[in-house]
Parts: sequence; C-alpha cells; structure tokens
Amino acid sequence: LSLLGRNCNSELKSLGDRSRSLSERSSSTTSESIRPAEAVSGLSMMQTLIHLLKCNIGTGLLGLPLAMKNAGLLVGPFSLLAIGILTVHCMVILLNCAHHLSQRLQKTFVNYGEAMMYGLETCPNAWLRTHSVWGRYTVSFLLITTQLGFCSVYFMFMADNLQQMVEEAHVTSSRCQPREPLVLTPILDIRFYMLAILPLLVLLVFIRNLRVLSVFSTVASITTLGSMALIFAYIVQGIPDPRSLPLMASWKTFLLFFGTAIFTFEGVGIVLSLKNQMKHPQQFSFVLYLGMSLVIVLYICLGTLGYVKFGSNTQASITLNLPNCWLYQSVKLMYSIGIFFTYALQFHVPAEIIIPVVIAQVSERWALLADLSIRTSLVCLTCVSAILVPRLDLVVSLVGSVSSSALALIIPPLLEIATFYPEHISCVTIAKDIMISILGLLGCVFGTYQALYELIQPISHSIGNSTAVFV
Repeated sequence: LSLLGRNCNSELKSLGDRSRSLSERSSSTTSESIRPAEAVSGLSMMQTLIHLLKCNIGTGLLGLPLAMKNAGLLVGPFSLLAIGILTVHCMVILLNCAHHLSQRLQKTFVNYGEAMMYGLETCPNAWLRTHSVWGRYTVSFLLITTQLGFCSVYFMFMADNLQQMVEEAHVTSSRCQPREPLVLTPILDIRFYMLAILPLLVLLVFIRNLRVLSVFSTVASITTLGSMALIFAYIVQGIPDPRSLPLMASWKTFLLFFGTAIFTFEGVGIVLSLKNQMKHPQQFSFVLYLGMSLVIVLYICLGTLGYVKFGSNTQASITLNLPNCWLYQSVKLMYSIGIFFTYALQFHVPAEIIIPVVIAQVSERWALLADLSIRTSLVCLTCVSAILVPRLDLVVSLVGSVSSSALALIIPPLLEIATFYPEHISCVTIAKDIMISILGLLGCVFGTYQALYELIQPISHSIGNSTAVFV
C-alpha cells in the first residue's frame, strides 16, 4: 500500500522497455507512456492486484474522515460507495475503448491520451475530428495539473506533521491518551518548514533512474503499511456513541466531500498500463473488480470510523488527530517519510511529459542543464503553491474537483460515445454516458466553486476544517 498510489505510473514504466531513446520518450504526452514489455514474463494476478492497490491508496485516504464530516454519517458512506462504483465503471469504459481502438488501428497498445485522440478522429463532429489532437493535449494537461497538485499537497502534509511534532515535542509523553486541545504558540511559521523541505526535495527529484526510485517506493510502502496499522489499531478502540453526529451535512460542505472523495479515486489513469503488463491480460477484469472492492471497503471503513472516533474535532488529516505520545508521533514521522520519498515518484509523471518536449528544443550540450532547471522550477512551483494556500483539506478538494473528476468521470463516458458512435451505439448507453459526464461536470463546477470560496475566506471562517493544530 504505497503512500500515494498514483506513483505506480512511474513504477510501471520500469517494467517496460528501458532502452527507449530520448526521442521516443519525447513523443509521450501522458503518464501512461508504457508499452507492453516485449519479454515473455509479465505481471501475475497477485502482482497486478498489489500494483492496483498501491495506485489507489494514498494521501487522500487520510482526509476521508473529514470528508465524512462534510457529508454526514449516513450520506457520506453511501455517497463514497456510489462514487467508487461510478469510478470503477468509468475504468471499465476506458479499458473497452482502448481495446477497441487498438484493434481498429492494429496497434499493440494505446494510452489514455492516445485513446482520446483516436476516439475523436472517428466521431461524427467534423470540428472534433479536425482538432482530435487536442484531446490528447487535454488529457496531458489534466495529468500534469493533477500530479503537481498532489505534490503541493505533499508539501502541506509534511509541513503540518513536522510542525506538530516539533512544537509538541516538549509535551509529548510515553502514555497515549486522547488528544486534547493544546494552547501553544508556534515557534516557527509553517511556511518555514515548507522552505526547509524544499532543497531536500530538489535534490531528490534530480534522481532520474527508475530503478533507484523503486527503492524509495519500497521504503514508502513499508512506512505506510506500519503507520496505517497503528492508525486502525487506535480508531477501533473505544468508539464513541455515533448518534450525536449529523446524518446529513449541508450541501455546501457536501461539495467539498465530493472533491475529496474523487481525489482518492484517481486510479483510472493506470488501468491501461496494468492490463498491458499482465501475463494474461484477459484476467484483468477479475483483478480490477476485486482490487477496487477492497479499496472501496477500506475507504468507507477508515472514513466512517475516523469520523465517529473524532467527531466534530476531525481534522484535515487523521494523523493530526492522533494522541500526543511518542508511539503515534512515530506514525506522523513514518507517513511523512513515505510522503517524502513518494514525492519523486509522483513528480516523475509531469516531468516525463514536460522535460522531453523542452529538451527537444535545445542542443545536446544544454540538455542536462535544461532538465535539472525544469525539475527545480517545478518543485519550487509546488512549494510556492503550498505556501500561498496552506489549507490541506481545501487544496485536496480543489484538485479533486478540477482535474480528478475530469479524468475519472467526465472524459471516459464521452470517449465511449466518440469511439462507438460510428458503430451504432445504443441510445441507452448514450443516455447513461451523458448522465455520468453531467454528474462529473456538476461536481467539478460546484466543487471547484465551493473550494475556491472557502479558500478566499478568513481562516476563522471554517476553522473546523483547517489543518491548524494551534488555538
């Protein structure tokens, strides 16, 4: 269970042909620029299942208790289940479209962006056919926006937990009692912690070898697994009576719930790669349904139990609600270490899209300098974003509403219509796809509006959702 599942886009690249030249890689415009390994060996069912779990379980999981608070004790779990089912259905749609297009075009493999481009090339609208390449560009842009948004969330998460560990060190004990509000004066502003992490992350992203990055992924997996075990061990102890909690929250906070929930279900971008790396791709449907069922159950359990455990005091990350003792401070430390190492893996996705395009415009003499400069600039961009908007919960909701909803809910149904319309797709399927896309669009528009509205309000406006631990 790697800290942020989307990092498996990078891991899966290492399973493909590592001997591709730079010019070949520069033609890639999505995070799925993986072609099936030419070797006889491939991923087994169990390996594929593990990758699928790693690619869907990440930092968004820690924000689900607050998401449940924003939706209500009854509405939250059922809404999370519905979003999960819709997301899995959209994954299946994308798989079917890619398979159909690869057969039609006699290609071995098409990625997300290519599927969008080829689908538009055969749609009935002449304007869309002419501008089909923009479908590929749109998917690439959304992937870049989403991944860099995740990286900004990393900065906030690490800074939040690091600040809490440092500021509370003198009052941390060996006895683990429920957390009580602490009246502490921060020694250093949280932005200082972000700036302190910045040079370390810049050095980390200079590592371009995927074999080395896979080692970091292993470290992140181990630390995450240990911290998740401790979190569950705590929240199942002494669960309070949940009858005092509201069954339904206001519609405004529900919009924030939507953004957070869809943020966590961002596995749609990796299903094509996983299927094409399997020894027996025809078994992927079983793996997909089994893996996503486990993911949905885990999401609902942690979100619901976390909200019931902490109630109105639920914070943007469940780690900020853990007892102030050394055992659970180690949870924050382990998760932060995992986040730190996962940053490079997550960062690898937009870097692989942007850097080859830029390097192609400069001479070979300046290629390395251009590469390192772009990496440094992108890391600084995520740091600046975190400094300007230090609200973990709202940034998660914003990224989920804008980019994740488009990639997971809006684009796949529209792609199905464009792909199969020339072959007389049924009216029922068209109506179903339109309804899903409209639902995703409404969630995108209103969720984005609400997240932006909350961001421009004074901190005290919604202090219940703030990540601040000092009062």
